[in-house]
Amino acid sequence: MAQKSDPNYRIIAENRRARYDYAIESDLECGIMLMGSEVKSLRAGQSQIAESYATVEDGELWLVNSYIAPYAQAKTFGHDERRRRKLLVSKREMARLWAATAKDGMTLVPMVMYFNHRGLVKLKIGVAKGKKLADKRATEAKRDWDKQKRRLLKEMG
Repeated sequence: MAQKSDPNYRIIAENRRARYDYAIESDLECGIMLMGSEVKSLRAGQSQIAESYATVEDGELWLVNSYIAPYAQAKTFGHDERRRRKLLVSKREMARLWAATAKDGMTLVPMVMYFNHRGLVKLKIGVAKGKKLADKRATEAKRDWDKQKRRLLKEMG
């Protein structure tokens, strides 16, 4: 029997260029501390994480430069659109992320922001290494070849 799609699960924002610009080594789901007006704005679908990044500072994980549009009905208790937001991970994961960024020179790239099955906002961040221009060309060539291969197989029957 086919599973019904979860009505609470919904993608809010996606960073599509992340896999093109970076080689993703691993990914991690983390929580995010938000204000009420930010959650209301996210439910309306007004956010962007394409230009943002995550950083480890003073033993805490922060999401920097993410955009959440102001909520029009929250006049008095609104929020700043591009404020730094604290990300919630375990101490073990924090140590692993700190080691990856400080020692190995990796970057923490937000990939997807979504509502999970319980209706909570989650952020999937990738531990990544930046690609060089030649790597990007190779990825694009592989993608084109896969597309041509699918087309040929479809024509062949």
